[in-house]
Amino acid sequence: MPIEFPKNANEVLYILDLIGTLVFAISGSMAASSKKLDLFGAAFIAFVTAVGGGTVRDLLLGTTPVGWMQDTTYIYVILSGVGITFLFKAVVRKLRKTLFLFDTIGIGVFTILGLSKALILEVPAPIAVMMGMFSAVLGGVIRDILINEIPLIFRKEIYAMACVAGGTAFVFLQDVLSFEWNVVATISLIIAIRIVVIKFKIGLSEIDDSKRRIFTKSE
Repeated sequence: MPIEFPKNANEVLYILDLIGTLVFAISGSMAASSKKLDLFGAAFIAFVTAVGGGTVRDLLLGTTPVGWMQDTTYIYVILSGVGITFLFKAVVRKLRKTLFLFDTIGIGVFTILGLSKALILEVPAPIAVMMGMFSAVLGGVIRDILINEIPLIFRKEIYAMACVAGGTAFVFLQDVLSFEWNVVATISLIIAIRIVVIKFKIGLSEIDDSKRRIFTKSE
């Protein structure tokens, strides 16, 4: 049985999408700034960070043209994120772990967005949770690859799993909380998980074969 959404769900999701786009654009701009890219480079990284995950999600769900191609507001929001980063770079850099904060807010928002869009299309819940995760993390993966960094989801740090946990909670809480409160609870859970794993350095075990002799040298 498909999950029912309130009449104002599309409006809430649209607002969430713009918020997520802004914070991911700032995140991408900051990452570009740390690599000393020029303004065009920063705008490009901001763009792929903000809409990369959503683009892949929409293509997988078969909803084309993808969202940002139908609404130029997304372009203006991304450019605003780039402008905010460069105009207030000195202030932003003084804020402790700002990049982490923007990334965390962004993945929380985009997890709900991708999950909800999939559920509206009556995609099975486990696949919908995956769509939420893809929306949240793939933009960051593309960003990290372009600036020559190992993507965060491939390191020990719990990142994508926080999105999976939040998305799963959203599905189970749908019959308990109103849509708006479920959104708040789920995003808060994802942010809380990220803060806890960073604070206490909790992570998944890494694959380390450095102490194993895999290949034998010929004598």
